[in-house]
Amino acid sequence: MLLSILLQAATTGAGLAKLGAGLGAGLTVIGAGLGIGKIGQSAMDGIARQPEATGDIRMNMIIAAALVEGVALFSVVVCGFLIE
Repeated sequence: MLLSILLQAATTGAGLAKLGAGLGAGLTVIGAGLGIGKIGQSAMDGIARQPEATGDIRMNMIIAAALVEGVALFSVVVCGFLIE
């Protein structure tokens, strides 16, 4: 089934661009989710080991998560421009 979808998309140039944009946006969202999960895991491990540094760890975790989200949003927007 996937092969037939790929073949149909390859017959037209615009269809291939839409397929690539969709795959790019999907991979971006998956990567951002995994990255933010890893940031949260590492922050919780750090807080468990040094509870007195909770405020600093939390602040750095939020900044890092915001940067990952910013890159993911930028990538999804670029993929959205490829569709048009």
